Amino acid sequence: MYKNLKKISTKDMPHEVWLEHRQKSIGGSDASAIIGFNHYCSPYTVWCDKLGKLPPKEDNEAMRLGRDLEDYVAKRFTEKTGKKVRRENNILINPDIPFAHANVDRMIIGEDAGFEAKTTSVLNLSKFKNGEYPATYYVQCVHYLMVTGCQRWYLGVLILGEGFRDFVIERDEGEIEALKKSEEAFWEYVSTNTPPMVDGTKSTTES
Repeated sequence: MYKNLKKISTKDMPHEVWLEHRQKSIGGSDASAIIGFNHYCSPYTVWCDKLGKLPPKEDNEAMRLGRDLEDYVAKRFTEKTGKKVRRENNILINPDIPFAHANVDRMIIGEDAGFEAKTTSVLNLSKFKNGEYPATYYVQCVHYLMVTGCQRWYLGVLILGEGFRDFVIERDEGEIEALKKSEEAFWEYVSTNTPPMVDGTKSTTES
């Protein structure tokens, strides 16, 4: 299915134009907020963002670190697994799922799979006990599996000052269908300009 996706090149695309494109559908970083798994963002704040009711999110140190170290995390993944990756300089759109898009970090060469790079603080080390990792990462990877049709998604996480961890998320049609239904229902709020239920989270209160 990956070959049949619509691709919008992001090479040399101005940041403002990229923001306009991401407002037209649900991206991987929106998915966990929509289903209530994100402590920093809620369905209401995603709704406001998609309708242009919020100012562009200001860059911060964590966001910059994630961008600057993305290539390093990808190299660590290749070093550990032997799998080669390539950049995907496109916004990926599945014609069968028009309410969603994917801005993926890398695709795996020679495999029906993609790769997501993450960088986090050592203060979050407890979230990686016993082979676990944050639910937000998992939902983002499931979203990418949904949009691309790939069979698996690899996750590489650099825990600053502690080390590198890697995980693999296999395609699960049940999980994908559940997320798809949640995202489709959410997009109905956006398309009809109807606010979703307001919760008591900090992000909603500050919107």
